[in-house]
Parts: sequence; C-alpha cells; structure tokens
Amino acid sequence: MKEQPLAALKSWVQISKNADFTIYNLPFGVFKNKRLSPRIGIAIGDKIVDLSVLHEHGFLSEINLPENIFLRDNLNDFIALGKPITKKVRDTVQKLLLDENPDLKDHQARGKVMVNRKEATMLMPVKIGDYTDFYSSKEHATNVGAMFRDPENALLPNWKHLPVGYHGRTSSIVISGTEIYRPKGQFKDPDMEKPSFGPSRRLDFELEMAFIVGKPTKMGESVNIDAAEQYIFGMVLFNDWSARDIQAWEYVPLGPFLGKSFASSISPWVVTMDALEPFRTASPEPEEELLPYLQCKKDFGYDINLEVYIQPEKGKDNLVCRSNFKYMYWNIAQQLAHQTVNGCNIQIGDLYASGTISGPAEDSYGSMLELAWKGTKPLRLDDGSERKFIEDGDTVSIKGHAEKNGVRVGFGEVTGKILPAK
Repeated sequence: MKEQPLAALKSWVQISKNADFTIYNLPFGVFKNKRLSPRIGIAIGDKIVDLSVLHEHGFLSEINLPENIFLRDNLNDFIALGKPITKKVRDTVQKLLLDENPDLKDHQARGKVMVNRKEATMLMPVKIGDYTDFYSSKEHATNVGAMFRDPENALLPNWKHLPVGYHGRTSSIVISGTEIYRPKGQFKDPDMEKPSFGPSRRLDFELEMAFIVGKPTKMGESVNIDAAEQYIFGMVLFNDWSARDIQAWEYVPLGPFLGKSFASSISPWVVTMDALEPFRTASPEPEEELLPYLQCKKDFGYDINLEVYIQPEKGKDNLVCRSNFKYMYWNIAQQLAHQTVNGCNIQIGDLYASGTISGPAEDSYGSMLELAWKGTKPLRLDDGSERKFIEDGDTVSIKGHAEKNGVRVGFGEVTGKILPAK
C-alpha cells in the first residue's frame, strides 16, 4: 500500500468534524459493555477497535503477541511488551482503518471488531503503582506565591533549579465520570483563634495532564534526560481536586496531605507519544543555569489546547479556563530525570502529573484559586450564580486537543461531579 502524507490520511470509519479520536490519534484504553468482559481497545471516531477480536481473526498475526494479551482489565501487561511492539500494533490498526485498505473494511468480522463507544463503560487505563504530582507551571507557582507569601518574591529559591514535586497516594485516583464526595478535615482561617472541622468550604479543581511510565528501572538506576522519552508511554488529562482550606492549614512543613488525597480524576484514553510527536514545541527558556542532568537537547514541550468547564446542577456548561500544556516551565523529560536521579526506581503504569497548568492571561489560570483570586473576584456563570470555589452539584470537565496542519489529536475529557460530604 502506498505511503501517504500524514495530513492526507482518510479512514473508512465515519469521523465527525473536530473529533478527538481521529486516524492520527488512535489512543489505547480499557473498556467493557453489557456483553463484553474488560478488554483493551483503540478509539476512532465514535467507535472502539476491539483488539482482542482483531487479534483472534489474525489481523495482528505478524506481531509477536502473547495469547489473550488484550483480554486484560488494564494496559500494564501490554505496555510491558515495549514500545516497538505497542507502536507496531497502533501502526497496523492505523493501516487497517485507512479508506483505501479493504482488509478490515470488507471483512465479515468487522461488526465484531468495531464496538460503539457510547455503549461502552470505560475503566481505569492502567494499574497505578505510584503517583507523583509536580508543581511545574511558573505562572501557577508565581500566583500562589503572591497570594500566600511575598508578591515581590513569589517563587521559592529552589523553584527555578529543580522540578518541585511530592509523592502522592493512588487509591483515590478514579476514572472520569466518578462522582466525588466533598472532603472533610481541619481548617483554620487567619481570623480564627482555633482550627475547626467540617466539609471543605474551598473545594477546587486543578487543570493538569499526566504521563504514564512505559518502561521500568531498578533501584539505584537513573533515567538520563536524553533517554527519558523511551520510558514514557503516553499522556492523559488529570484533575487533581484540592481542598484549599484543608491544604492551607496542613501543608507546612511536609506538604499536601488530606487536602489532596481524597480524589483525583483521570481521563480513560491514553494518547501515545507517537501521536503527539507532530505537536512538539520548545519549553520556556530556563531563567537559571540548570545542572547537567536537567539540561534538554530536544524539545519536550507539547502544544496542547486545554479547557475547563463548570456545569451547575441542571445547568449548562460554562467555559472558565483556556490554557495550554506548552506553558509548562518544567517538561516531562526533566520531571522524570529528576524523579529518578536519586536512584528511585519506577514501574510500568506509574503516573506523573504536571501540577496545575496556568498560562499568562487571567482566563488561562488552571484553578479556581487563581481564576477567582482567592475568592476576591468571583466568576459569574451563565445562570447568574457566582463561584469562588466549586459547589455541591457542580460538574467540572477538562478537555484537551492538539491541532496542526490539518492533523487533530484529542484526549476526550475528564469529568467529575461534586456530591455533599458523607
């Protein structure tokens, strides 16, 4: 079959205009429906390619794959086969979906291979062993520093020298669509004599992205920054919910704890780094000379448009934020190099979140803390109500896509509705 220019690819699958899951994307996820057990699939348009059925009918026979590798409830074993194999699976599926290729289009098994996405229930894409949350947006760190410390010296002395992060929990990372109960905890405002206890009064979203580790290391080993992309399988959208009042009272001296550990939400489709390759871009120039292990020879920024919506109970979606992943001061290669420089071992399925992604404009701030500026500038929604923070009944949705020269690659969305505290 004749090779085609990337922007000229056309699929026999019907794909609507501005669809996220195009022939250029083909993200991996785990799904089930009323008749199918959990399994691995690839999204295109409003369909899912059932890779287990595709394999069963011999379409992947030229790839050395273990039996039943796609009948799994997470991607970990598949990712563990290595990038040469996972890339070959994606490339093969892409060729099968091209309009000029009749192999699957005219095959009797097509109806079994192609599953309606709206009838599927999406599951957690990976089994997450460990989770790190970074603090890598200069604009976000500056805004928060100005609010809670000295506006003239908002960034802490170490911030421009290393990617600040902390090791979090994985038990409460949940798939998009999972309802979130408002957390309870201690809080103490400046005008309070003693701390109080109750449901958080300042519940917030955090606009983030995250990458998933695709190759393990052993204790004592470090990932060289020039090889970092070999260890990154793909990316997802991430909402790291935050209880600002609980967090503010507890975070000194050891950092976030109950204010963050109650829930984080992840999008179900993992977009591969191969799909994101056309959207590479330069990161912001370092403002301090970096130590050698953090110096990048390649661009590791990605031009990914991001949006956040708030939908009140029985109301309409309100666009409250437009940002972009390219604003990140510390990139994914630097984050992984720093995480492992001390010999910390990593595992397949580990999740590394970016930290809140804020841009330079006020409508590009990636949290309510910034958008409403600590509650002093409430946002007005279409129904006339105001928001300083997230209220019970609100649904928060994060969407993301990259687009360039006729090529569009999207992430779908990650959503979560807030329920009253139990």
